[in-house]
Amino acid sequence: MKLTEFNPGSGCGCKLGPEALQCILGASGVRSSDFWPQLWVGHEHADDAAVVDLGDGRGLVQTVDFFTPIVDDPYDFGRIAATNALSDVYAMGGKPISALALLAWPIERLPAELAGRVIEGARDVCREAGIPLAGGHSIDIPEPLFGLSVSGIVDKAHLKTNSQAQPGDVLFLTKPLGLGILATATKRGTATDSDREWALATMLTRNDIGPELAEIPGVHSMTDVTGFGLAGHLLEVASASGLRAELDMAAVATYDPERLRALYQQFCLPNLTTTNYRSIQPDSSPMDGYTMAVLCDPQTSGGLLVFASADAALHVREALAAKGLNAEPIGRMADFDTGIPRLSFTA
Repeated sequence: MKLTEFNPGSGCGCKLGPEALQCILGASGVRSSDFWPQLWVGHEHADDAAVVDLGDGRGLVQTVDFFTPIVDDPYDFGRIAATNALSDVYAMGGKPISALALLAWPIERLPAELAGRVIEGARDVCREAGIPLAGGHSIDIPEPLFGLSVSGIVDKAHLKTNSQAQPGDVLFLTKPLGLGILATATKRGTATDSDREWALATMLTRNDIGPELAEIPGVHSMTDVTGFGLAGHLLEVASASGLRAELDMAAVATYDPERLRALYQQFCLPNLTTTNYRSIQPDSSPMDGYTMAVLCDPQTSGGLLVFASADAALHVREALAAKGLNAEPIGRMADFDTGIPRLSFTA
């Protein structure tokens, strides 16, 4: 039995949509009187991780991320899940220090040895990142799930949040888009070897350049692009920073455009794509179907979205190019005007 047969959504494509998440948080008992002076970053602006003051100018970065299988190979599933979870710490400008595993496994339907391979894959990625996979928790349920809780450290001076973007910031996205479409094609059996190889290599590319970028003066904000797609995560930063975003669609890199469009025409769209679109549509300029499919495509272990001043942009481009990552700007931030959508496009 294939791992991807257990779930309707693969990887970050199984996330709750933005509107459902906001409804849950609104009903969760958060009070206006809640104030925790040691908490530098909470969930107020949909940041990638929480950050707690350690009292010495550093913060403890805490995140948790898990999802259903996005590939059938259990070892690769573990590697992808671990790479994705580590990304939240990198996106805050932090450096991971340890991780714990979260495993849900249908023990009577899938051999325990396969779960061991999942954990082995995650352990290898953590080892490559220089941290221990120190333990975790497991349960027996009908569908397999896996992910990590990751802790990291960040200097307060280098902490990057969703609310720090500035007018005039140049936008960079370190990985091409299209992972959700390819995951759906894989689940349906229409993906080619080239499709799967590209997706795996992209998802396994760690965003460990995050702390390096965070130290560049003029890099104001960062986030990683995952389940809500580029449009969703970009709007989170624009809203939290009180700004609007202008995307240069010609500069937004994707997987082989001809192949990606062919898969789109075969309706290889994750369920979360249209959910994401409904969430961003009130704040966005109109878009055609293919643009929606690309900008709202849920990414699993997607790239870093970087917001840098014009002066810092050259240094960001050099750092990204040195790592073989996408180094071309994809847009800019501007002052918010009630007569203009928060997200607009240029050809």
